[in-house]
Amino acid sequence: MYLGLDLGTSGVKALLIDDRQNVVGSGHGSLDVSRPHPGWSEQDPAHWIEACEAAIAELKASHPKELAAVKGIGLSGQMHGATLLDASDKALRPCILWNDTRSHVEAAALDADPRFRKLTGNIVFPGFTAPKLSWVKNNEPAIFAKVAKVLLPKDYLRLWLTGEHISEMSDSAGTSWLDVGERRWSGELLAATSLDEKHMPSLVEGTAKAGALRAELASKWGVAAGIPVAGGAGDNAASACGMGTVGAGHAFVSLGTSGVLFAANATYLPNPESAVHTFCHALPNTWHQMGVILSATDSLNWLSEITGKGAGELTGELGETLKAPTGVSFLPYLSGERTPHNDSAIRGSFTGLAHQSSRAVLTQAVLEGVAFAFRDSLEALKTAGTTLTRVTAIGGGSRSRYWLKAIATALQVPVDIPADGDFGAAFGAARLGLIAATGADPLAVCSAPATDATIEPEAGLGGAYADAYQRYRALYPAVRAVTA
Repeated sequence: MYLGLDLGTSGVKALLIDDRQNVVGSGHGSLDVSRPHPGWSEQDPAHWIEACEAAIAELKASHPKELAAVKGIGLSGQMHGATLLDASDKALRPCILWNDTRSHVEAAALDADPRFRKLTGNIVFPGFTAPKLSWVKNNEPAIFAKVAKVLLPKDYLRLWLTGEHISEMSDSAGTSWLDVGERRWSGELLAATSLDEKHMPSLVEGTAKAGALRAELASKWGVAAGIPVAGGAGDNAASACGMGTVGAGHAFVSLGTSGVLFAANATYLPNPESAVHTFCHALPNTWHQMGVILSATDSLNWLSEITGKGAGELTGELGETLKAPTGVSFLPYLSGERTPHNDSAIRGSFTGLAHQSSRAVLTQAVLEGVAFAFRDSLEALKTAGTTLTRVTAIGGGSRSRYWLKAIATALQVPVDIPADGDFGAAFGAARLGLIAATGADPLAVCSAPATDATIEPEAGLGGAYADAYQRYRALYPAVRAVTA
């Protein structure tokens, strides 16, 4: 058996798989987010341990024999969090999370230093780790002076599990301190935030052994002491391992609250100007790129609230057959946009409304607007040298076949629908635990799920969608000009 632990924002998931990668059981421990001031988002690291213990306890209660057979553990977690420890490994303050925006001034200052984009391949976003340390230095100097180690959330769990300060490449790539091409800490970038390499954990690949389970916890859980803990991965890279999105040209489109177009790469292909994330993958000598849109299913949920109709009811009114765009366009920028604009101030809009613009027309425009936002990410990936020939759809929005047809036609690539299963971050983490424990071939272990169906682009609507996309592209600068 192999155990995957995924530290999310809302909870910790413990997932048990057997040596054939069949899911055996799972447990969960809940987490809350503290927001003491507008734009702040924090969690107490002690609560992560409590949630992890709750998840393991649930798993032990339901599958004691299977848990006892665990031979490897993998970790996944929310990225970018700043967990600040003193010399005795005590947390100095609550962890500043990925969705905390207090350090926007510090992020802009670091991003203005050309070394950051050059070495990390990314814009310095306020959610990243480095600007948070600059904020602490500027606003909590007494705490900053005591910082002995900075750990990412999942690596704080590793410290508890193993007693080791270790991280891995995919998660560390989101700190703005990693030389992403060379896969090592940059002393130059650390010095720019008044830190050095001694403040950082050591680095391994996500498939490598990164500590062993402490005897105290092994006894408590009923497992063997010294079980290897894999380097693991940040949540998106772990999900990609679970989906088998690890080889060059493999990609998935995630239709969740936010949207992600994720592509695996065999080489380092940065394109920071387009707000594409370029990070190390969890597998050695592999990188990945992500285009991120901030309101995917959130856009449909917003329309659902406005109309008083469920999201499924709204999409159901469109039927199964893809329709030509009506001339009504929707910009899904309800909370700003990441790729390609990096614009937190822009907001959404409908244009082209007329008396005959029915509820169904608005729904259609929302689905098309999100599809065109993914097309923006596809174009950004292309400018960085990544060409996709097909994508796999995941996330709650992928239940709408109409939406998937719109995305396939907007992207002009087939969209695969995977067979039922759990392919998330905890599953990817368990796969990494298996690899670290057995030395198995990472590409063989991180295989893609079976395809249940494939949605092809609607050939007869390719031209109409291309025209509608050009209208969509012209709207951002026009709206920006009147809202800036």
